[in-house]
Parts: sequence; C-alpha cells; structure tokens
Amino acid sequence: MKKIGNVIIRIIRNIGLFFDKWLITPLTKIILKLMKLLKELVKSFDKVSGKKSTLLIVSLLLAFCVFFVIDRESNVMIDQYAEILYKQPVSAIYNEELYVIEGLPETVDITLVGQRRHIFLAKQSPSKGVSVDLTGLKPGNHRVTLKYTQRLKSLDYKLDPSNVTVTIYEKVSENRALTYDILHQEALDTKLYISNAEIDRGEVIIKGAEYKLKEVASVKALVDVRNIPNPKAGEITVKDIPLVAYDNDGKRVNVEIVPKTVSANISITSPSKQIPVRVVPKGNLAFGKSIKSMDASLSKITVYGSQDAIDKIEQLEAEIDVKGLDRDKEFNVTLKKPKGITELSNKTMTVKVKLDNSSSKEIKNIAVGAENLASNLKVQALSEDDRQVTVVVKGSEDALKEIDASDITAYIDLTNYGVGEHEVDVKVTGSDLKLAYSSKTKKIKVRISEK
Repeated sequence: MKKIGNVIIRIIRNIGLFFDKWLITPLTKIILKLMKLLKELVKSFDKVSGKKSTLLIVSLLLAFCVFFVIDRESNVMIDQYAEILYKQPVSAIYNEELYVIEGLPETVDITLVGQRRHIFLAKQSPSKGVSVDLTGLKPGNHRVTLKYTQRLKSLDYKLDPSNVTVTIYEKVSENRALTYDILHQEALDTKLYISNAEIDRGEVIIKGAEYKLKEVASVKALVDVRNIPNPKAGEITVKDIPLVAYDNDGKRVNVEIVPKTVSANISITSPSKQIPVRVVPKGNLAFGKSIKSMDASLSKITVYGSQDAIDKIEQLEAEIDVKGLDRDKEFNVTLKKPKGITELSNKTMTVKVKLDNSSSKEIKNIAVGAENLASNLKVQALSEDDRQVTVVVKGSEDALKEIDASDITAYIDLTNYGVGEHEVDVKVTGSDLKLAYSSKTKKIKVRISEK
C-alpha cells in the first residue's frame, strides 16, 4: 500500500510540473509582457493626450459623430409629413339601373402621411380616388368600408369617414307632367316680359326609391333669364334647361329625371299702355283750408308689364300727403309701380297744390247703393230715409260751384254681411278729389234676404 501511495504522489507531482512548465509559466510571462507594454502605451497616450492638437482632433471627431447620429434621426422625423386632401369625391360601384343608394357621403377628407416628395408625387399622379364596391349587396342597410386607391405604396392614408352605413333601395320609375318657372325675370329689360314658354315635351320620367317618388309633387323646367343671350321681343329658343323635382312645400326632392334637360321656345313681348295719372291727396288739411287746385307735371304715363296687368289697369294714382297743410306747396312724387307693371315711362312727377279758405255745400237726395253683397243675397232699405242721404261737400268756392249730384256716390259696404237686419255705415266718394265728402246720415238700416 505504501508503494502504491508513493506512485500516486509521484504521478500528481509530475502532472503539476507539467502544467507549471507548459501553461502557468508561459502565461505568466505573457501577462508580464502585456503589462509592460500597457504601461508604455499609457505613458505614450498620456504624452499624446496632453497635447492641445490631440484634444482638438478628438473633440472634432466626437462632435462629427454626434452630429451624424442626430442628423440621421432628425431626417427620419422631418421626412414624416402629413397633408389633408379636403372634399375628395366618393364613387360607388353598383348596378345603377336597378338600385338607388342613400347614406353614401358625396366627399371625404384624406390624410396622407409620408415623405414630402412622395406626397407631392401622389398629388400629381392620377388616382382612382375614393370608392366603395357595393356589387352583390341586396336592398337594405349595409356597413361598408371606403377605399382610397393610390399608386404610391410608400404613403399611409386615413379616410374621414372611413366606414359608413348605406341603404340600398330598388329603383322604380313613373311618368310626371312637366311645367316651368321663370327665374330672375328682374334681370330682363324692364320693358320686356316673358309671356309664354313652350317646353319641347309635356312629360318626363322620374326614377328613384319608391318613397322618394311619393314625395314629388311637381317637376319643373327652370328657365333662367340670365341664360338667354341678347333677349329682345320675339321668339327665342333656349336649350339645356335643367329640371328639378319639388315636394308640396316647395323643397327639392333628390330623384333622377329623364331627360336631365329640355329645350323651350320663349315668347318675349313688350306690352304697354298709356293711362291717365290721378293725383290723390291723403290726410286732412289744416282747419278751414281746402284745395283750390292741383297742377301735375304729368297727365298721362306709359306703363309696361304683363298683358294681364296692362289690360286691368285704367289709371295710375299718385298720392300726396296733405295732412295739416296750411299753405301752398309743391310736391315731388315718386311714382309706384302697380302689381304686374315692370316699368313706367316716368319715375317721378311734381304736383303744385294751391289752398283756399274752405266752404261747404249740401247735396240732397243722393241714392245709397250697396257693394260687395254675396251673389245669392239681396238687400232692401227699411225706410225712405234709408234709401237716400244728404251729402255735405267741403272745399273751395270755385270747386263747389261745379259739383252736382252726378259727381257723388253714396254706398254701404256689405262684405261679410248675411241674412237679417243690419245697421251699416254710409260711405261717400266723389269724382273731384280736391273736395271732402261726408254723409249727414252716418248709418242706415237694411234687410238682407236670400234671392
């Protein structure tokens, strides 16, 4: 056993000598050499780093490195740019002959994100725009996604809105009568008037959802005077007149109209008529005063307008305010156009009013007439005193000399009066407006009965 132990000890010692000779001793020498070399490098570095030129070069290198890193990062951030394209039209792909789409926005806003140059190129290059494919969808409500097709794939985009709910209806059609409206007739020469418009068709077809067609009360061709070239009296043909559908409240109804436009032959006339001008004083003069004369600068005037208005008008009244007037005065009167009259040959006139002291005169036995009685009724005075009245006329002596019973009208207004006995106010008018008229009998009694 002792021999075996000595052999083991010898073997261990030999192994230790082997590692010491071939591993530990060489490594120790290498480490010592490296330490010596490091000490020399440190001394050299201390000498070099202590110089100002070395420090300057190192600082510049470090600064350049920092600048390069920051510039690279900033370029990444700066290149990320966003731009909004407002009100971009939206199109839908579907069978337009069979269906009507509601709820789809006409336009959307698109936000493009990417580098400036890419966004610039995207704006310059053609695009299919914003669309939605509704092919295959049946009538009803559907939640759909809008898509923006852009050739540049380096951009990100966002639609506002990007998802919408649309309603699909089956398209139906109906025939409707076509009428017309004249727009902006005030743009026409005031002496001209559009008397008629003959549309080239009497009916059009309207298409849309069934509930929309039920809202349509009328379809009209809108003849805009501003679109008539060089309008003058005669016949003019106007093309491409737009059509619009309206509901009972006069609001537009969004339906398809076939055809979209029509043509019309426009008849432009210039109806005119010369009528007398009648000066009408309004208000009460100062106490004890009356109008002796009213001399107007115009006795007649030519009026222009629609034929109906021209046919109905017999005279033009020019009102002057004489309330409280106590001396002679000259009035400048602006003439007013009656309804349906578009132009007057004169816009203004002067009226010279001369006053006189007031006198009075009684005209007896003026028969009392009735006005505005319903056609199925008749009226009868209850007594002889209710059939005739005495009228007091006030004015200048010269004017009173010329007045007689034929120039005076006494009447009662039976508007809204029905069967029965009534006490009604007596009203008096006269042909000479310089005079004032009143009945001594203020009320009369009448009986109204059915015919």
